[in-house]
Amino acid sequence: MRAAQLKAVLPRELLASVVVFLVALPLCMGIAIASGMPPAKGLITGIIGGLVVGWLAGSPLQVSGPAAGLAVLVFELVRQHGMLMLGPILLLAGFLQLVAGRLRLGCWFRVTAPAVVYGMLAGIGVLIVLSQIHVMLDGAPKPSGLDNLAGFPAAVAQAIPSLGWQAGLLGLSTMLVMYLWDKLRPKTLRFVPGALLGVGLTTGVSLLLALQVKRVEVPENLADAIDWLRPSDLLNLADPQILIAAFAVAFIASAETLLSAAAVDRMHSGQRSDFDKELSAQGVGNMLCGLVGALPMTGVIVRSSANVQAGATTRFSAMFHGLWLLAFVLLLSSVLQSIPVASLAGVLVYTGIKLVDVKAFKALGRYGRMPMFTYAATALAIIFTDLLTGVLVGFGLTLVKLAFKASRLKISLIDLPQDGEMELRLSGAATFLKVPALTQVLSTVPEGTTMHVPLNNLSYIDHSCLELLEEWGRANAAKGSTLVIEARGLKRRLEGRVRTTTGIGSAAPVN
Repeated sequence: MRAAQLKAVLPRELLASVVVFLVALPLCMGIAIASGMPPAKGLITGIIGGLVVGWLAGSPLQVSGPAAGLAVLVFELVRQHGMLMLGPILLLAGFLQLVAGRLRLGCWFRVTAPAVVYGMLAGIGVLIVLSQIHVMLDGAPKPSGLDNLAGFPAAVAQAIPSLGWQAGLLGLSTMLVMYLWDKLRPKTLRFVPGALLGVGLTTGVSLLLALQVKRVEVPENLADAIDWLRPSDLLNLADPQILIAAFAVAFIASAETLLSAAAVDRMHSGQRSDFDKELSAQGVGNMLCGLVGALPMTGVIVRSSANVQAGATTRFSAMFHGLWLLAFVLLLSSVLQSIPVASLAGVLVYTGIKLVDVKAFKALGRYGRMPMFTYAATALAIIFTDLLTGVLVGFGLTLVKLAFKASRLKISLIDLPQDGEMELRLSGAATFLKVPALTQVLSTVPEGTTMHVPLNNLSYIDHSCLELLEEWGRANAAKGSTLVIEARGLKRRLEGRVRTTTGIGSAAPVN
């Protein structure tokens, strides 16, 4: 970009970056807490997402940082393997993303069925709500969603005598401010994020009333929050569970990033996203997060949409927001230490509720009941088991739907006006799955019949069905039957060629 162009856009990019910074600040810390990590870890990820990924990104208006969509997975990984094992997992996950981007596989991460993605986000949203309700009461979340749900009455009972109810009121107040601001905010103040407003007001009230609640712990020196990856930790990558975790992080982070990038492209008319370049940039960012022991990152729609709405047109806004995060942590860490943890938990509960997109669920009904069932099954599987299992359930149901669609075949045996002639009408896809049904229909054809089989209504026919038809023709030729396969109109949709067999009838070859 030329100096004159930079000078023209710089004021607008600076203003947009401040807006994104204000949105990102509470979310970075809140998502870290929801992930079972110190708040500073989320801030480090936000800084890397702005300064590094913002510069390398293939989607210039997308903002990267810690995402609620990975909070549940990270919490589980930290609980099972410890905080230090997150470094090797992210290093490998980032490397996989980088390689996938270099191999130009970005488009393949976007083939995930929307029902699976929406169901995944809904399941994550429910788990975030169930866990962060305990944090809102100054308690600790349980290992699973069901444990959090079952332990809710005890947490409420314990909060009353221990002043946890004060923290709960701060969390609820934060959510109320966010809700009212979303509904009533003036157009002139639309750039002010509700999360920052809610956290700021409740923090002020908690200080004014000197409430005894848990507050954010941020080190005075940001370097103290960095846990450098040790070479010995890399040996743990030989553990199959660690490898599976790395692949899960890489896949979910990539899918969320590229879906977000596609959504951002629909919000503006500027430069379109290069998905492969974006995937590589995310890989570099996650490798750096792994080296310093921070949270994983993705492209996030909340910060990205705020960036677009604030008027950003270049990548400088995302980069500057990372710079503001770094400056704030270095110069004003004492301000962060006054924020109640319950207020950040309120932000996450509100975010989790919004992840359960009822409108998206209803919209899936336009495509039939199966997408709605896939959405619900994915979400419930995540809630009752874990994130990876839920996603696999969603993919499995998608494949079942595809197999069902691919195997639909309507078979009709019609008498023609000419004596002794019939027509076997096939409509749909004739695959090996329909061989039993086709065999049953063929067994009802009278001897001495000339049977026409037009294939123009088929989208596909495989060799199993073709061989069945030809075998029927050969077996019944001695009884006076004749088979005529009419393959016109099925070009390039037929597996192999329709063979012309003496005594069976004529068949047009398919190219």
